Amino acid sequence: MTLKRILGAMALLLTPAIAFAHPGHGDNGLMAGIGHPIGGLDHLLAMLAVGLWAAQQKGAARWALPCTFVGTMLIGGLLGFEGLNLPALESGIAASVLALGLAVALAVRPPLSLALAATALFALFHGVAHGLELPQMSSPWAYAIGFVAATAALHGLGYAMVRVLPQAAAPLVRLAGAASAATGVWLLAG
Repeated sequence: MTLKRILGAMALLLTPAIAFAHPGHGDNGLMAGIGHPIGGLDHLLAMLAVGLWAAQQKGAARWALPCTFVGTMLIGGLLGFEGLNLPALESGIAASVLALGLAVALAVRPPLSLALAATALFALFHGVAHGLELPQMSSPWAYAIGFVAATAALHGLGYAMVRVLPQAAAPLVRLAGAASAATGVWLLAG
């Protein structure tokens, strides 16, 4: 599959979120759920970074990192629906942008258990934030389906960018990780 086709498919998947990102369209929560990971720079960068980082890995880590993120984020979202608020929630999300960006920039390959634990911790913060921001009058399940689908699409986009680009483009991927890490520092400082 060519990069052009992958990017075209991703654009089609994300178009509804852009078109219906504002209220008043009779949304049951699905569009709000799709829009949340895409609309926030912190969520967008972290979720793309998970896909980029997964593509830099070998073996089971390639699928385990995104799957762990999505699964743990959903658990965090359910906890957020119930009102759980983690201490330093926004700082935890900003730290995830920094750490995941560094992981991509340095193309680190830690032991799988360490990579999964870090990914799950970051996903928990993102999930709780999604859950706490459930729009009024929205179905929690439709909203959760939306943010899970958007997150998986962003992971897939990051993964596809690395896997489709020629090996000579690896420095560009690392540069994108460094830019994400710098944004994480800026978010932590702000």
